[in-house]
Amino acid sequence: QLSLFRFTVKRPFSTSHSSVDSKEMKKFQLLAHKWWDEEGEYAALHSMNDIRVPFIRDTLLSLSNNYHPGNPLSGIKILDVGCGGGLLSEPLGRLGASVTGIDPVEDNIRTADRHKSFDPVLAERIQYKSSSLEEIVEESMETFDVIVASEVVEHVADLETFIKCCSQVLKPEGSLFITTINKTQLSYVLGIVVAEKIMGIVPEGTHEWEKFVPPEELERLLESNGFSVRTVKGMLYNPLSGSWGWMGSTSLNYAVHAVKSGARAPSHATDAPSETDIQQHSATAGTA
Repeated sequence: QLSLFRFTVKRPFSTSHSSVDSKEMKKFQLLAHKWWDEEGEYAALHSMNDIRVPFIRDTLLSLSNNYHPGNPLSGIKILDVGCGGGLLSEPLGRLGASVTGIDPVEDNIRTADRHKSFDPVLAERIQYKSSSLEEIVEESMETFDVIVASEVVEHVADLETFIKCCSQVLKPEGSLFITTINKTQLSYVLGIVVAEKIMGIVPEGTHEWEKFVPPEELERLLESNGFSVRTVKGMLYNPLSGSWGWMGSTSLNYAVHAVKSGARAPSHATDAPSETDIQQHSATAGTA
């Protein structure tokens, strides 16, 4: 979900100064009560669940020998970074995962807490914290099997520090899932001019094109920080149908699955990427 992390290169574990941009914080604070309006400002994020949840679920199941009918992600600890109102945390919790959702905007966390309280099962499986990623690093070293950062990295000032923090809180052989927006002329026209200014699919001012991340840059940062990139897939939103689908090109939105290298592997992980992943990666790597 949309996130407001502003990382500092020095003293990444310090909480004495804020890593969050106050302007961005105010922007998302104004919309904090709108997260669960499926027809509202976050409608596109609601419908993104139709592809991002199966992508996460199926990838993790392909790495696992343990199947739990009805609760396929049972026993897996997931960190949802920039969780917003819990739009992705909740479906992952319903699949059996133990989810920690963090977001620096307290009103987002209040909204998320309130919404999960209506479902006793989710109330047990999900916990939310008003926090930035860097603030939980020390207490959460190698704690999580999976990190999800969906629509987050395009709001991060120092992406390398963000990825390093992800690596620190992931267990060896843990999975990192990212969805974000490529930095292309097309993404400027469709992602900002059309989506924000003309059609109002997302609130105006949500994105800054300068901060969009090309997949080549994201892959380079991941690989140089101890991750092995397994899959890169293009995503496309159809504003007329309000639905998302996968596509060959990564010129607009895209999803990445990467695995942290490490000596010991949890039972649900394996070193070998699937043939499909390798094909998808080769087919989409380097696409503009």
